[in-house]
Amino acid sequence: MFLDFINEYGTTILYAILTAIGGYLGIVVKNLYTKYVNDKTKEAVAKTVVQAVEQIYKDLHGTEKLNKAIYSAAEMLEQKGIAVTELELRMLIEAAVGEFNEAFKKGE
Repeated sequence: MFLDFINEYGTTILYAILTAIGGYLGIVVKNLYTKYVNDKTKEAVAKTVVQAVEQIYKDLHGTEKLNKAIYSAAEMLEQKGIAVTELELRMLIEAAVGEFNEAFKKGE
């Protein structure tokens, strides 16, 4: 009786299991890809914002400039539908400023 059941429904059950595993793997890969793309987008936005703030707000310094950069980056990322915390933005912007300063020193 058990062998009859396996012979009749075994391939259907196997296909269902393989489909579920394939669907799960697809979701995992999509989530990893989305996280990677969002991280790269956040870094690119931070670099763009740092360069723009340096050019546009020459009269501002320190915290004022950082606040302008955070506000601008948050707005750009929100338009792209990417969620980001203020702490993450601060870290990304500080890293971009560090790169910007290193490039500026090498150019002198």
